[in-house]
Amino acid sequence: MPDSSGNETCASSCYMKATSDGVWTGEKPIDYALPLLIIQLCLIVIFSRAFAIILKPLRQPRVIAEMLGGIVLGSSCMGYIPGFTEAIFPKDSITVLTTIANIGLLYFLFTVGLELDMRSIAKTGRAAMLIAAVGICLPFALGIGTSFALRQVLQVDSSFGPFVIFMGVAMSITAFPVLARILAERKLLTTDVGQMAMSAAAVNDVAAWILLALAVALSTPGSSATVALWILLCGVAFVVVMFVAVRPVMAWIARRVTPGEPVPEWIVGVVLVGVLLCGFVTDTIGIHGIFGAFIFGLVLPKDGPLPSLILEKIEDFTSIILLPLYFASSGLAVKFQSISGAPAVGMIFLVIGTACIGKIGGSMGSAMLAGLPLRKSLVLGVLMNTKGLVELIVLNIGLAKKVITQEIYSIMVIMALVTTFMTTPLVMMLYKPARRKLPHTTKVEQLALANGELRLLVCVHGMKNLPAMLNLTEVSRGTRKRTLRVFLMHLMELSERSSAIMMVTRVRKDGRPYWSKESEQAGRDQVVVAFQAYSQLSRVNVQPLTAISKFDNMHEDICITAADRRSNLVVLPYHKFMTPDGSMEAVHPGFQMVTRRVLRAAPCSVAILVDRGFGGFSHLSPTAVSYRIAVFFFGGPDDREALTVARRMEEHPGVSFSVVRFVATEEVELGFVVAQQEQHSLVHASGSGSGHGHAHKGGDKTVSFLVPVDKVEVDRERELDDAALAPIIDKAHLEQAQAGKEAAAAAGASREGEGGEDGAGVSGSVRKQKLVYEERQVEDPVAALTAASLDDYDLVIVGRGRRSTALVAQIAAQRTPFRSYFHGPAAMNLGMFGHGGRHEGAHEAGSELGPVGDMLVGVEGQASILVVQQHDPHLMKSPYQVADSTLASVAENGNGGGAVDGGGDPDEARNREEL
Repeated sequence: MPDSSGNETCASSCYMKATSDGVWTGEKPIDYALPLLIIQLCLIVIFSRAFAIILKPLRQPRVIAEMLGGIVLGSSCMGYIPGFTEAIFPKDSITVLTTIANIGLLYFLFTVGLELDMRSIAKTGRAAMLIAAVGICLPFALGIGTSFALRQVLQVDSSFGPFVIFMGVAMSITAFPVLARILAERKLLTTDVGQMAMSAAAVNDVAAWILLALAVALSTPGSSATVALWILLCGVAFVVVMFVAVRPVMAWIARRVTPGEPVPEWIVGVVLVGVLLCGFVTDTIGIHGIFGAFIFGLVLPKDGPLPSLILEKIEDFTSIILLPLYFASSGLAVKFQSISGAPAVGMIFLVIGTACIGKIGGSMGSAMLAGLPLRKSLVLGVLMNTKGLVELIVLNIGLAKKVITQEIYSIMVIMALVTTFMTTPLVMMLYKPARRKLPHTTKVEQLALANGELRLLVCVHGMKNLPAMLNLTEVSRGTRKRTLRVFLMHLMELSERSSAIMMVTRVRKDGRPYWSKESEQAGRDQVVVAFQAYSQLSRVNVQPLTAISKFDNMHEDICITAADRRSNLVVLPYHKFMTPDGSMEAVHPGFQMVTRRVLRAAPCSVAILVDRGFGGFSHLSPTAVSYRIAVFFFGGPDDREALTVARRMEEHPGVSFSVVRFVATEEVELGFVVAQQEQHSLVHASGSGSGHGHAHKGGDKTVSFLVPVDKVEVDRERELDDAALAPIIDKAHLEQAQAGKEAAAAAGASREGEGGEDGAGVSGSVRKQKLVYEERQVEDPVAALTAASLDDYDLVIVGRGRRSTALVAQIAAQRTPFRSYFHGPAAMNLGMFGHGGRHEGAHEAGSELGPVGDMLVGVEGQASILVVQQHDPHLMKSPYQVADSTLASVAENGNGGGAVDGGGDPDEARNREEL
């Protein structure tokens, strides 16, 4: 603070006490270093995270959000608030803030070097090398040309040589970490375009660091040509020592790490201290400390578990806390108000245009010379134009050494923001990897008729799903040899961590989920380890896969893998799991979205498992399996598919099997047929045709007419149901007769041996009936399901019920996710009067389970629920959408043309759209 004479006192400018004595002594905590640093950290993290949430729908990398957060906190935005900068970011605190930010920068650049594999650079083909060379040289040359205009227009008085080199480096850099993140999110990282872009960017990155070292050496204040030469020679010697002497030592240390076990503490200490020492050495030489950290990451061995384990140790604290500090300190240096006048604004457009033309044009032209088609070449050019943290590092060094002015610094930051912001939208618009059309695979029902191999794609979110999925796989084995093949897919959200990018490169191939037995990740994924152990013990063929994706496109991995592996059934866990107190708790709302999209787009049948302790919370060995499985059968294709899945489980010797068929009374059935006839008449009246597969147009959408439309259709579905149940009924009657004979024989033996010692033993040898068939005629299916004792079973299997029968329609009308699809007189004909929605609202988010599954989740009991949807190209959209359009027309006619959807629940509308 200035004294009375206007001079800065030594106490205030040179020293800031670390901690305060508290507000009760009359002190302001933010006048002291530690409390002020905490406030600064919190503000920086909050602002950067807030911008990340805002920009998430635009698919922008987090570096954009962190750059914007720093700019907003700086003098260009919140600096206009009176007293804000002086209180929160006073000059005395900037040194502390910048020092901590640079420590974070050291470790981040270490991770960048750790992700770069020199062997991949050495193996870079001619095409990638040509793209990298032209992508550096042309922007560098244009940057030199732009520097002349900037010096002339903006009155730059710094040394010409360092200024030209800094501008050339800033124009030619490609941000390798940001590029890797964009490619991973778009699932392009392991495609031919992604691999070429990463190879060219890796070469570009190494060249940029060499040029940066040259620029720093030349821009050192007061240095002569001799001093600059000594700095460069020492820098070269440092690199040689690192690769010749340090690299073998680190390779020996890396071999001390055992796969699947925690990394020893002393190794973590060696690596962390090594980063700091290398930074110290290069800073002593006269090159920035980040160069030493980058080289140390480069020489660390890339094989084995050490790189990913080290990343896990340091990346969270570095990327969440320390790195945003660097962006904030950079943002504090941005002063848009320094850009004044039309010439300066014109320079912004000149710099952006020059950067885009040089980088995009150069990379695109060289790619076309290498034989790539026009569209791929353009995409490569756009990807190579990505800027980010490395750009800021170059600019900050230039600003600190007074090579560039405040005005040019602000202009270059705007250029970095614009070029990075445009990358993802342009890539999404220009390039979509060619994916072959998903084949029409077989259903489980068709498989049973052909007596073929059952191929399950079992998806898990994590260890919580593991016991139930293992037990479900076990009971699906059947009795014939080699009739079950399991593809295990571990679903993982793509995070912002650097280790996630390394994992993606190991578990994807050509843009698709892939698994290699040699992969280091194989020994660390506990889900995969458990399934592999099960495979060895049970001799079931299990192939593990990992899908690392954002939630909004994770369903693509599942559907494409199901098609590639010719799966008959995809098994998904419900997005909620049962807690020890018996309540259901959501894992992540994103998994619910994934499930709904798989139901809509899967090329085969789909099953959803609602786990409520299926077989306990641990996997049972095959000899210990003893399950009571029931099928609640209402009719329709989904129920028939559920019955086929259950019949496969019934073959297991440890499974007792029950089939309960719910049959509607004649009155309920008649009301349902009348409602369908009314819909059929409305469709004909609207000119949309007749019969199966019609379309009903409402608004700007066309939905398939999927529900049965007349009595003939209802009768045909009933015949198919009877045919599916006939073998079950015959077998149940046969077992019942056999059990009766055994009981009679046992009773006779008991009478003959009455008074003997073996009477009780003969009586106890009567075999329990393994298969039971029961038929229930009900008028109120909701009451019937509520009264069902789920404690009598371990697993209840139902169909999703997209082709509504009379009873399913009646259940759907009283469940919140489906109730709004039924209106007016048609609802009355479906027999919905008198219920008053008494069971509504229990599970508003359960629409992916269908009416019956959603109803059963709300019924108390220990039984887990398996909901099955049969693959049918005619049913790729929910019939409830059709019921909404057709039955709404019935209601509209019955209500005098009043609006049906006015005042509808927007949440229900979103549920219908997702379905």
